[in-house]
Amino acid sequence: MHNFGKIFNIKNQSSFNKYCLDIYHFQYRNNLVYKKFCNMICENPMNINEITKIPFLPISFFKTKKILSVDKFEKVFYSSGTTTNSRSKHFISDLKLYEESFIKNFKNNYGELNKYTIIALLPNYYENESSSLIYMVEKLIKLTKSNESGFFLDDYTNLSKKLNQLDSNNDRKTILIGVPYALLDLLDFNQFCFNNTIIMETGGMKGRRKELVRNELHEKLKSGFGVNQIHSEYGMTELHSQAYSKGNGVFSTPAWMKVLIRDVNDAQNLNFNKKSGAINIIDLANYNSCSFIATDDMGKFVSESEFEVIGRIDNSDVRGCNLLI
Repeated sequence: MHNFGKIFNIKNQSSFNKYCLDIYHFQYRNNLVYKKFCNMICENPMNINEITKIPFLPISFFKTKKILSVDKFEKVFYSSGTTTNSRSKHFISDLKLYEESFIKNFKNNYGELNKYTIIALLPNYYENESSSLIYMVEKLIKLTKSNESGFFLDDYTNLSKKLNQLDSNNDRKTILIGVPYALLDLLDFNQFCFNNTIIMETGGMKGRRKELVRNELHEKLKSGFGVNQIHSEYGMTELHSQAYSKGNGVFSTPAWMKVLIRDVNDAQNLNFNKKSGAINIIDLANYNSCSFIATDDMGKFVSESEFEVIGRIDNSDVRGCNLLI
C-alpha cells in the first residue's frame, strides 16, 4: 500500500525527487499501459533511479487507453471535443484527492475562498457534464459561501449589472473566471472599469473565435475590463493540479508539480540547456493514474517553479506510438 498523501507537504527538491521515484516505480508496477510504454522505450525501466530518466507518457494516450494505477475509479472526466475518439478520459480513483489538490493550490495562491465571490463564464465547459474544470469551479464556488457566486452562460445584461455591483463591494474581491472567447463576447456587449475584480482566463480559444496570441488577448482584456493584469489558470483534464499566473503570462506551479522543457520531436529528450520547447509535466497528485506526461503545449522555462505557455505543437499526435501498446 502506498503512502503518497504527504506530497502536499513537500518542502524541498530532495523530497520532491524522492516522491517522483517512489511514484514512478509504483506506476511502473501497477499501470499496465504505462508499464508497456516504459518497456518499449527504456532498456532497464525497473532500475531507474534518477528523475531525468523517468519516461513521460504522451498525452494522446489518454484518448485511447485507460490510464490507471489502481483497481477502482469514482468518476471519469472528459475533455471537450465533438466525438468520443477525440476526447481525453481521466479515470479519477479518489475525488477527495483531486479536491485537496485544487483547493490547497488555490488557497496557496489567493488565500481563503470566503474572501471572494466567484463568477464563472465557462459556457462550452458547462455543456460538458464530465468536465474537470466545471467540477473544480463548482467546488470553489461552494467554498466562497457567497450567494452571489455562480455560473453564467450568455445573459450579458444581468452579468454586467452583477459584476459592476460586486466590484463596488469592498468586503469581498470578485474573481471572474472564463474562457477567452466568452470574456471577449462579454466585452463586445459592455466595457468595464474594475477596481476590485480579478479577471482570470482559462485558455482554450479553439474554434469559437479567431485565435489570439496570449499578449494580444491580455491587452484586449485589460483594456475592456479596466484592469492592470490578467490572471490565468493552466490545467488539463489529464492532470490533478493547476498552475496559476497573476500576470504577464508567467505561471507558478505548486510544490507537488513541476514543468520541464523537452525537445519538440522527442518526448523523452529533456532540454536543460534550452529555454523553450515542448512542455513535460510532473504532477505528483496524479499518482493513481500517471504523474509523468508529455503534453502538446509549447513553453518557456522561467525558473524552477515558473514557466510560460507559448502555443501548441503543430500536428501534435504522437503517431503510431500509442497504437503499439
